[in-house]
Amino acid sequence: MNTFGKTIRLFLVDGTANGLTTAELSNWTGVGIKVPRIKIKEYSNRPEFQKPGVYILIGKGENNEDAAYIGEAEVIANRLFQQISDKDFWNEAIFFSSKDKYLNKASIKYLENRLHDLALKANRYSIDQNIPTRSELSEAEQAELEEFLAHIKILTATLGHKLFEALDETIEDKEVQNQLFYCRNGAGADSKGSPSTEGFIVYKDSLFMVQEQPSLAEGIHLERQKMLSDGTLKTEGAFYLLTKDYVFTSPSRAAAATLARSASGPLEWKTAEGIQLKFFDI
Repeated sequence: MNTFGKTIRLFLVDGTANGLTTAELSNWTGVGIKVPRIKIKEYSNRPEFQKPGVYILIGKGENNEDAAYIGEAEVIANRLFQQISDKDFWNEAIFFSSKDKYLNKASIKYLENRLHDLALKANRYSIDQNIPTRSELSEAEQAELEEFLAHIKILTATLGHKLFEALDETIEDKEVQNQLFYCRNGAGADSKGSPSTEGFIVYKDSLFMVQEQPSLAEGIHLERQKMLSDGTLKTEGAFYLLTKDYVFTSPSRAAAATLARSASGPLEWKTAEGIQLKFFDI
């Protein structure tokens, strides 16, 4: 599929990254807003806050995992004030409204449902809520809102949160898009993964060594411990089982986490035919 460049305009309203940020795409009637929880009252009289839209509350869950809640409101400010009272986990909100009167109750209910669906499929953030009801819309209305949704997805990532972007969407290199790499040893460790724009994805159901060797870096030991505490890894017989797709910052970090020792990713990751990752131009 051909893609085209996009112009995004970010505006730091008070001149710092810690305040309110507006995000707009050229030739789009929508607008995205990112606002810290503690600044909502300060900015709530702005016109964007008085419109219908969809919002995302972002913070940390009980196990310190990334967590989000997706909702809709006919007046964004009112709902955010309500959520300040109702939900404690979040520290910032991102919401999307329209600069004209394009969005109505039916359209924001549709967007809420679709965003919830995308977030669950991406499986990057903990989403602890019931499935929102989707409005019944015409085929033409759905097509227009899917375009609006695509812009929301781009701007949410631009504002620092890729909760709607599945990990397999980050595999860009055509040479490796349909190529799996494996990291194995004679003791039974068996991981499969792919390089991505964010580092290296290791896929669900991979098996990691339990016993750590002295050569394992402290930072990777701590990452494994965090993965155990938040349920990303769980004990499965003599191994740790990866319960969901997980992205490491590099192939070497992914290999070391799998083998529980110091490891060179370009050497350890191989195709099913035994070709090492180092021979791929990535």
